[in-house]
Amino acid sequence: MQIYLPIAEVSVNAFLLLGLGGLVGILSGMFGVGGGFLMTPLLFFIGIPPAVAVATEANQIVASSFSGVLAHFKRKTVDLKMGTVLLVGGLAGAALGVVVFNYLKSIGQVDLLVRLCYVAFLGVVGALMFIESLNAIRKSRKAGGSPPAARRQRTWVHALPFKMRFRTSGLYISVIPPLIVGVLVGILAAIMGVGGGFIMVPAMIYILGMPTKVVVGTSLFQIIFVTGFTTMLHATTNYTVDIVLAVLLLIGGVVGAQIGTRIGVKMKAEQLRILLALMVLAVCGKLALDLLLQPVELYSLGVAGGH
Repeated sequence: MQIYLPIAEVSVNAFLLLGLGGLVGILSGMFGVGGGFLMTPLLFFIGIPPAVAVATEANQIVASSFSGVLAHFKRKTVDLKMGTVLLVGGLAGAALGVVVFNYLKSIGQVDLLVRLCYVAFLGVVGALMFIESLNAIRKSRKAGGSPPAARRQRTWVHALPFKMRFRTSGLYISVIPPLIVGVLVGILAAIMGVGGGFIMVPAMIYILGMPTKVVVGTSLFQIIFVTGFTTMLHATTNYTVDIVLAVLLLIGGVVGAQIGTRIGVKMKAEQLRILLALMVLAVCGKLALDLLLQPVELYSLGVAGGH
């Protein structure tokens, strides 16, 4: 069933969009990521213009993350205090990111920037997560299934000023690292149309030292507000939010998030992390390949249009 998207100015199969939304919703519930790192490239692949894909995907993440976070609230696995600190940084980062996005859109460089950002971030984060997850699995096996002790050691994070107690996470650390993580995630949300979970989840585990069971719910809590704010800014400054596209992705995402949350509970934290790492690397590989192959087609199209 073909449906016309007014802002994107393309016709797409409605069931395909529902399916993509559902897939990303499942990832959101399982891993605590908004799923944008996967959805935005998929939207590129089916012909949605990058500027529209980024702005609209931020909107879809709001709903799938909201659906996921409700399930985590029931289990009391959301650190609201930590989520609020991350959120303050996230809103500042989102505002800055939209300014950069609009400037690049005005000079016609948004497409290239978005793709290059994806390849760079996904490659680095995917590789680091994969290595860390393997190490965590090895350590837990050696220790007879107990969690790795390395996370309890004092690091540079504990030496910073402006400390605050986060009871749900069992932490007493400076608010500076969570604020910086929040700002980075906000910028990514605006420029790449992602919730930033693929950066935030590993940062919360390895830099802040938060327990894995609290990380997913707290990440989703922060993502809801940052991506909601980003969507509003995109909609009011560059008018690239496609409502029809957003609604179809939303329906699929909300249903998928509930399924994903149930699957996530049944798996070990280390298994979840290694699965996410593999998924991040797969998307990175596909995007890098497209960056290498794409220019030939674009150039030939440009020449054809010029004559």
